[in-house]
Amino acid sequence: MSPASPAQPARDLDVVLYGATGFVGRLTAMHLAKAAPEGTRIGLAGRTAAKLEKVRSELGPRAADWPLVIADATDEASLKALAERAKVVITTVGPYAAYGLPLVEACARAGTDYVDLTGEVLFVRRSIDRVSDLAEASGARIVHSCGYDSVPSDLAVMLVAEKAQADGAGELTDTTVYATLKGGFSGGTIDSARRQIDEIRADKALRKVALDTFALSPARESEPKGEWKDSAAVRYSDDVKSWTAPFVMAMYNTRIVRRSNALLGHAYGKGFRYREVMRAGDGNRGRATAYAIAGGLGAGFAALSAPFLRPVTDRVFPSPGEGPSEKAQAEGFFKMECRTITTDGSQYRSTVAAQGDPGYAATSVILGESALCLALERDRCPLPAGMNGGVLTPATALGDVLVDRLKAQGFTCTAERV
Repeated sequence: MSPASPAQPARDLDVVLYGATGFVGRLTAMHLAKAAPEGTRIGLAGRTAAKLEKVRSELGPRAADWPLVIADATDEASLKALAERAKVVITTVGPYAAYGLPLVEACARAGTDYVDLTGEVLFVRRSIDRVSDLAEASGARIVHSCGYDSVPSDLAVMLVAEKAQADGAGELTDTTVYATLKGGFSGGTIDSARRQIDEIRADKALRKVALDTFALSPARESEPKGEWKDSAAVRYSDDVKSWTAPFVMAMYNTRIVRRSNALLGHAYGKGFRYREVMRAGDGNRGRATAYAIAGGLGAGFAALSAPFLRPVTDRVFPSPGEGPSEKAQAEGFFKMECRTITTDGSQYRSTVAAQGDPGYAATSVILGESALCLALERDRCPLPAGMNGGVLTPATALGDVLVDRLKAQGFTCTAERV
């Protein structure tokens, strides 16, 4: 149960989905139309009424009366009006570094809960610095990264920590999430990465923030020593009998998980060390696959970093708003397996997995269910001790309430002693 927090003012909508006409926005709208309980008051928001009407017309009879809300990321008055109508705002409008902060601030001021899909370290750091006090005062719960980035990682670690604590097995120490997935990268993700690379290249101070393993910590000076650094190395893991390669989202997800630990008073453990890698398979084939993944990631980041290659990368990578076919989405999947050792030497394993392209089909379900947690079950959602609101993480703001909702949608969420 969450501690006492300022009650939200009366609102005429439970959830407003901002960016409903984009690719992931439409998928999220489809999920809400199918899965939201009868009577849930949902609105669709965006810049153009005609486009919103078209999306609504494709959602079926349950969405026929959903209100349309006109709002623009460059019009603060429209964002204020949007925030003041809703209990929860979902936004899929990115890159968040370019368009996100005004809406975050509007929600923080209005006491409106907020969820997004960001995987941008610099944006979340700016959000923390800019609105933490506002959100704490208003009771708004600002929850970044409620998609494949970074819910599966955050919940997988939370689940093993809860299981170890329930068993009296001590705190977590060395902890690794092994990622397996089939799916593509969205044009929005590529655009966000490109913009962040440009920022880092232009400003050494921002580069330092982006590379800091505790970049999103609420109190950098209180973090434990000895945390694993980001690595592009290929290794063999005896834990899962597989070669491992660098995981493209590790540099972001690890910061979210470490922030969760810090917000919880380092409840996972003061000696908690965390990393994420990609599982590539056993034997010579797995080894070759791991080196191919590592090489491909290195080449991809190098290409995005080179301005003279932009015309090439623009043709090769998807554009913002583009996405895979329904068939490709259905054939995708992800599995995040967490392995850890506790301070008494016990070993634990958790798994968060689902069918569906991670960045599209699965993400739209995670995002929609994250918003429904806050809109419909807010009194059951957790809050870190002593906080009334603020810039939170999926584990610290949604926790087991989200686990239960995802299980109901067919996700696997388990934890066990090995």
